[in-house]
Amino acid sequence: MTDHGQLAHSAPLDFTQAYAGARVLVTGGLGFIGSNLALRLVDLGAAVTLVDSLIPAYGGNWFNIEPVRQRVHVNLADVRDAHAMNALVPGHDFLFNLAGQVSHLDSMSDPFTDLEINTRSQLSILEACRLHNPAIKIVYAGTRQQYGKPDYLPLDERHLQHPTDVNGVNKLAGEWYHIIYHQVYGLAASSLRLTNTYGPRQLLRHNRQGFVAWFVRLALEGREIQVYGDGRQRRDLTYVDDVVNAFLLAGANPAAAGQVFNLGGLEPVALGDLAQMLVEITGRGQVRLAPWPAERQKIDIGDVFSSYSKIEAALGWRPTVPLREGLRRMVDYYEQHGSHYW
Repeated sequence: MTDHGQLAHSAPLDFTQAYAGARVLVTGGLGFIGSNLALRLVDLGAAVTLVDSLIPAYGGNWFNIEPVRQRVHVNLADVRDAHAMNALVPGHDFLFNLAGQVSHLDSMSDPFTDLEINTRSQLSILEACRLHNPAIKIVYAGTRQQYGKPDYLPLDERHLQHPTDVNGVNKLAGEWYHIIYHQVYGLAASSLRLTNTYGPRQLLRHNRQGFVAWFVRLALEGREIQVYGDGRQRRDLTYVDDVVNAFLLAGANPAAAGQVFNLGGLEPVALGDLAQMLVEITGRGQVRLAPWPAERQKIDIGDVFSSYSKIEAALGWRPTVPLREGLRRMVDYYEQHGSHYW
């Protein structure tokens, strides 16, 4: 294990100039992280093309890019379509590869769709890059779920990967296609293993894409937030602006090529405490402990939180937004714009 304070840390790279005038392609660009990344890229002066299939259950939402709607190009295409990717990849300097099926429960009920989106399509994207734009810089959205149930905490990048669901297996494969294409073909590809990203523009229509967004919706509606078990299981959360910074750093820094990096939160939080925090922030709702549903208990992994020491040492990244502040920003956003997300 690595303590956050044990390594000599790099100062963060000033990436602002790297994206000024750059041509950037974002897959999953109308989704949660992709849209927040797009807004930031536009601010940095990039020419941004967003690719999204707008499959209803996956989180793509036109309103996510409302502030920059006239300043980005949107291509409605599915990353499973190799012909579309062959046409879209050429001419871009950066590719932020965020398209994916992220529901662990959906991956178990419909494993072949998860396979197509999270594995086969990644090869189509990488082949398009290899054949038509080998100089492009690629950052892939991996997941902490690849590790499975922790053997030790905090998770570091040396931890064995033994996923507990189909989604984790397919995301692991998708990530390693990127690393192999770096090793064999020289593509400047890296991967960020995300953990419980939260913030504005997250899907709130159902509870299959992460507990944080669903807890926020329940609190805002004054409903009961059910926390399974004793409520003491701990997670780390990363605010979306910090995640966007990590993607921008990895894309702009040559030291990231061929590497995988964990992201993480400032401190892990017990889920019961998180739910109570949302009740306090919104002034609504209540928390109730509930027995585990059988289908969720089978894939639950207990306490889990990640070390971000490697990316802090290599790229100078660390989370900066405190949990209560991030939740407050998220609540404020949905109080203003909730009608676009319910």
